[in-house]
Amino acid sequence: MPPLRPWTRLAPVAAWMFCIALLLALSACRREPVPEELPGAASEPAGAVRQLANHLQHNDLEAFARDALPAQEHARLAEAWAQGRDRWPLVELPLDEQLGPLLAVLSAPGSEKDLRRSFERQMAGQDAALREAARSLALFGTQYVQNQGEYSDEERAHYRQVIAALGAWSATAPLGDRKRANAAIDRLAAAARATGLDSDQALAAAGMQESLKRLGPFAAAAKTVLADYGLDLDRSLADLRTGLVEEDGDRATVRIHYPLAGTEIDTTVSLTRRDGHWYLTDYLEHAAALLAEPPATTPTLPGLPAPPEPQPPAGPAAAR
Repeated sequence: MPPLRPWTRLAPVAAWMFCIALLLALSACRREPVPEELPGAASEPAGAVRQLANHLQHNDLEAFARDALPAQEHARLAEAWAQGRDRWPLVELPLDEQLGPLLAVLSAPGSEKDLRRSFERQMAGQDAALREAARSLALFGTQYVQNQGEYSDEERAHYRQVIAALGAWSATAPLGDRKRANAAIDRLAAAARATGLDSDQALAAAGMQESLKRLGPFAAAAKTVLADYGLDLDRSLADLRTGLVEEDGDRATVRIHYPLAGTEIDTTVSLTRRDGHWYLTDYLEHAAALLAEPPATTPTLPGLPAPPEPQPPAGPAAAR
């Protein structure tokens, strides 16, 4: 059997499954009684966070986008999506830049056969090597989150807990199991084709709202696959609890608690009130940064002259 290649060369679907398992914040494998509510659970800020989790549990990505930002920012980001300038709210998830290529690989004719062949050659039965790769990836992820300036302090503290918990999960996960892999490939390929979104260009053409609508069933299929590997995303979302830490004018801090791969994750998030509604402050800041980016310059098509330079006005006004 050939040696395992570095994780960056793994088959596209297997690599995606593995990375999202290590980076996605909401996943769990335990079945426990419903935990008690946290203090302040009935507050509006805590309810706003819980509402977003409910949308994700039901794979309603349209509703998640609608409630995650004020209407004005949502509309402007939808326009930017159609122009190919961003993919919000997908940018709030791991591996957002790989979604288009991933859908293309999965949607290709005969992808199941090619992906099974890649899995068999690179991953099948190599659980020990895969666990070592998982350990290395967890270490890398922790260092990346710690050193990258793009994360807020709250995000950094949260993601460190998440990576540690999922790194421990990977020590026993059946990542090299052939039966699971074949079932996962079949399910994800069928779900990807059903979206009709086989490229970044297709995502832009469909627009934000239609793309998110089509991606909902794909998200459901991905969660089913992860559950087969012991990561029940829907259970984590169902067991997620929120409570109010502090509310001061238009600012609030909300505590979030949820089970993750046998570990209890406990973190906080900041919220800001806009027009009577509460939004995650990180989401507002991320949206502002995206909207502040200048539109890409439209290139001149081959064979067509460049647009003429602006000319000064003619007549008496030009002489003054």
